[in-house]
Amino acid sequence: MPNAPHPADPGVTFATVFRDALRQRGLPLERVRDHLRAQQITVSLATLSHWQRGRSQPEKAQSLRAVDALEPLLNLPAGTLRSLLGPHRPRGGTPPHDPAAVRHVYGEDSDVEQALGDAFPHFNAGLRQVVVHESVSLDEHRSIDETSVTTVVRAVRDDVRHLTVVHFLDAPKAGTVDLTVRDGPAPRIRFLPELGCVAADIPLGRQLARTETAVVGYTLRSSAGVSHQHERRITTPLRTYLLHVRFHPLAVPSNCWGYHRTQIGAEPRHRHRVTLDTSHTTHLLPAQCTPGVYGIEWSWPD
Repeated sequence: MPNAPHPADPGVTFATVFRDALRQRGLPLERVRDHLRAQQITVSLATLSHWQRGRSQPEKAQSLRAVDALEPLLNLPAGTLRSLLGPHRPRGGTPPHDPAAVRHVYGEDSDVEQALGDAFPHFNAGLRQVVVHESVSLDEHRSIDETSVTTVVRAVRDDVRHLTVVHFLDAPKAGTVDLTVRDGPAPRIRFLPELGCVAADIPLGRQLARTETAVVGYTLRSSAGVSHQHERRITTPLRTYLLHVRFHPLAVPSNCWGYHRTQIGAEPRHRHRVTLDTSHTTHLLPAQCTPGVYGIEWSWPD
């Protein structure tokens, strides 16, 4: 068994030791996940990836159990990884959302939380979205093939550098998902087929100080299954939310409804018919955009 690295050594962090041990043992993250699963410990591939890259560190009780179970698997002396965790990393300032409030909208152990892992309580903690304009296009196969988003964000602390976005797709096909940023640096994209989603860290173009704003525009293209709705989960009040849906002339729905729900899985509190114009488009523009789930759903003729 190798000697444990000394925490005071330069460059020694939980991420570097975890990553090096994985490399020395030749273990893919799928094997690590399955090993933990066999011990009734559930940790997603996304979370394990975040740990080895230093994007987050184990903090929850379940994650700390995983750390203890990993040490013998990686041939590390007991307590090696635990000793490198130290206190929770400071996040700087007050996050724009309370994780409990976010979970109220998303639900416990939501797909977004599974995608982001331990980073979930802190994602976009330095930003507050102010305006979101979302344009969704469907192709002749009744599938959402393009989603274009323009959002205005305001920093709630200093040194904010990127916006994290997560989009879930209807039965996405591997190799067909692409996310591009308009007028900005290329994002870091992660396609998670087991969750049917794409996550991306979009650079803001410059470091934002507290109260500064930035405009972020990006387009998501994919080849997926038949779509029946599009919705957005909103965790803090927005000044404006506009959802614009465009249908292909060869695939026009028979009916469309706009709706608002307080949280995922809840019955719609406000559901109303929305009409299509001559260009086969419709939209949703809430007069007040409080936290909740907003969307448009439609039914096909057959």
